[in-house]
Amino acid sequence: MAEMKDPSLREFHFTAQDFQRVRKMIYDHAGISLNDSKQELVYSRLSRRLRATGIRSFSEYLKLLEQNDEQEWEAFANSLTTNLTSFFREHHHFPLLADQLKKIGQTRTIVLWCSASSTGEEPYSMAMTAVDAFNSFTPPVKIIATDLDTNVLDTARRGVYAMERVEKLSEAVIKRFFFKGTGAQEGFVKVRPELQNMITFRKLNLLDATWPIRDRVDAIFCRNVMIYFDKETQLAILKKMAPLLRSEGLLYAGHSENFYHAEAYFKLRSKTVYELSAHMKTVQADKS
Repeated sequence: MAEMKDPSLREFHFTAQDFQRVRKMIYDHAGISLNDSKQELVYSRLSRRLRATGIRSFSEYLKLLEQNDEQEWEAFANSLTTNLTSFFREHHHFPLLADQLKKIGQTRTIVLWCSASSTGEEPYSMAMTAVDAFNSFTPPVKIIATDLDTNVLDTARRGVYAMERVEKLSEAVIKRFFFKGTGAQEGFVKVRPELQNMITFRKLNLLDATWPIRDRVDAIFCRNVMIYFDKETQLAILKKMAPLLRSEGLLYAGHSENFYHAEAYFKLRSKTVYELSAHMKTVQADKS
């Protein structure tokens, strides 16, 4: 077990028992599994909430949560959510997505779901891919982008990023898809409104009993999300995702994730890309 820092050096009283309570709360609320090595991270992130609320100990703070303070539960979950992302991260997925979009063509509205949108780089990358695939800023594509963290959703909706966030993109891509800020906004870029119009951002907890996804989707981006869940929780989520996909739909996963334990629902198609199992394809085809 990782060692706790000397309690006398801490700003707030934080015990091993407090940490175990936090672990259970975030697991029950969001399905996130925290191992013992995360104790210092938990202390650091939640200390900000204690300062903000004026509470002097973790035991008091956790009592506040147990009183079902909805606003504080949201802040609690936001504090413990990791939001590492970038434009066109795991680049090999996007040519495959472009091919998928072209194959479907203009026959109907194509629906994509980004299940952990974070600060928006991933769904905007999906939108840029759609624009390129159809050579149009009004492609027949709509993107549902969801996240548990309301703070990052606000950032994603604004679509404003520091220049450093786009420095790995070519100048041609930046010129095509972003407006560069001037004056007080110098050093920032804003995504074009056509991209924003393609995306609907929503709060969604993957552990919720029901999800506000009414459309059948052609692709689900669920990348670098499952690593925070145990296998049982992963399986429960994948079981719910499978019926949302069209029979030829694809599930895009992160580079360190595999879903072999969900073979009843998904099978590997190519590097970190899954399609529905034969049984699920039959079930979904019957819905068409």
